[in-house]
Amino acid sequence: MRVALGMRAESAGESTVQTTDRCTVMFMRFEGQIVRDGRWWLAEVPILEAMTQERIRKEALAMIGDWLETMIDRKGFEAQVYPLSPTTFEIAGNNAAALTELLLRRRREASGTSLRDMATRLGSSSRNAYARYERGDAVPTVGKLDALLKATSPGGDFAIRESTR
Repeated sequence: MRVALGMRAESAGESTVQTTDRCTVMFMRFEGQIVRDGRWWLAEVPILEAMTQERIRKEALAMIGDWLETMIDRKGFEAQVYPLSPTTFEIAGNNAAALTELLLRRRREASGTSLRDMATRLGSSSRNAYARYERGDAVPTVGKLDALLKATSPGGDFAIRESTR
């Protein structure tokens, strides 16, 4: 499973802290696959355990974007789908904290782990230490995200890489 992370300079906007006229923001994309299964196109984002289907490829990609917006459920959040090849795409959004929140919650729930168990795996006595990331109150560094993902899925293998777009 792969999460594409990167840094880029952008004009400061509503969701960034403006210290100069340009700032650096983190962006996050999740890798997905789209395949034809009979009359249906299936769009899947394995790391989020997300799948949609539609009869038209373009609509299947649009639907996975709608799924992400529905799961994030934050005013102003917008998903973007980036087709990479006939069988792969990346999906992103305009709020890295919200994407981190969803990723960590979905991975923790998939493993059947409680917030208390997560804190213990991370060596903390307070479940709030982990929960602040799952609530979207903080965006972890790449190193911290790696540790959080390993705690959600011990023995799991996650590849954090630079996006191809």
